[in-house]
Amino acid sequence: MACGGVLPLGTEGVEADELFSLLKFGRFYDLVDWLGGLSGAGGRDLSGDTIPRGRVSYGPPYRRPRKIWGIGLNYAEHASDLSEKLPAEGPASFMKPDTTIIGPGDEIRLPRQSERVIGEAELGIVIGQEAKDVPVEDAPSIVAGLTTVLDMTAEDILQENPRYLTRVKSFDTFFSFGPELVTLDEVGEIGALEVATVLNGEVRHENVVSNMTYGPWELVSFH
Repeated sequence: MACGGVLPLGTEGVEADELFSLLKFGRFYDLVDWLGGLSGAGGRDLSGDTIPRGRVSYGPPYRRPRKIWGIGLNYAEHASDLSEKLPAEGPASFMKPDTTIIGPGDEIRLPRQSERVIGEAELGIVIGQEAKDVPVEDAPSIVAGLTTVLDMTAEDILQENPRYLTRVKSFDTFFSFGPELVTLDEVGEIGALEVATVLNGEVRHENVVSNMTYGPWELVSFH
């Protein structure tokens, strides 16, 4: 399949207003299968249906998820930076409201309540279907794919009291989400993925997913 740009949904009869609609109504995997069929030997040239990447402004994959789970202190180095102990009995989870969501390149508004806001790149896991009590070994089967996240924290407020975790993560614009969702077949070994926070071309923090205290599939199963 020759493409070289962005193919709008609606082409060839696949219709949806956003990714969340596909997930909610169980159509996401239909789309994946459809795209797989186009990439086969019999696939046609879709270059005439695409929009050049340079003409596209990206937003988040969707804006109204039912839940946004975040995991704190999941790298030993980060816990030590905040003078905190790694959680021993399970991941240190928090939730973020959907009012935090912005797209890549959108403006992050610094709250007046904080004088020190930090941003951290994170691996985002998008759940592909409704599920409960999923064993760790089955976790990949319910995941639609992976994306990039920039998670903001009002760090000075957090250092006043670690119980303020939800508060410091929940200011408007504190969750830059996407833009691309990458399905697991395109990823390879998830533990080998590198996660880096880059500011003005300078790498501020970097790590490898395999260094997580609780790995991606453990976290999916846990939540």
